[in-house]
Amino acid sequence: MKIVGLSGNVKRPSRTAALVEAIVSGVRDRLGGEGPVIELVDAAPVLFRALRSDQLDAEGRAIINAVEAADVLVVGSPVYRASYTGALKHLFDLVDYRALTGKRIILAATGGTPLHGLMTEHQLRPLFGFFNALSLPTAIYATEVDFTEYGITNPAVHERIERAVSELAQVLPVPNQTAAARAHGNRPALVAAFA
Repeated sequence: MKIVGLSGNVKRPSRTAALVEAIVSGVRDRLGGEGPVIELVDAAPVLFRALRSDQLDAEGRAIINAVEAADVLVVGSPVYRASYTGALKHLFDLVDYRALTGKRIILAATGGTPLHGLMTEHQLRPLFGFFNALSLPTAIYATEVDFTEYGITNPAVHERIERAVSELAQVLPVPNQTAAARAHGNRPALVAAFA
């Protein structure tokens, strides 16, 4: 399983990058898989060399290919002006609109106040709806007080991460099962994930 973490941070150190890394680690620990965590502080200068996907150079194409080839995406952003960063938006402007169909997405965000906690619902979730991806029900939002020196210290945030990883486990296909068995056998798990 290919897991790609995308952190919309445009500076370092970053609480958002720490949150995305914690979620990706939780997925790897429980479900296995491998893949990078891409921070926009590094990737954005490469991607901004292209305004369209056909203008990407080899370095930019490698970033977009990693996103498009992922089985699971963990996408997080700091809240900027009540939305995700422009750098993250630009990355998804370069992704083929068909490439994320059916992919599983865990949404995350960080902000300075709890008042921005619904950004994942009003901004990120519709973005992945456009791509026909499956955004998991539990999003993870954290504020500055949930961290100590860029490490997550609030148990409630860790609990939300565990809940999102459990939802992911319920909606992933079971290996060595026929398509018909998956269609019938996984139906209760899918219903449970969204209950």
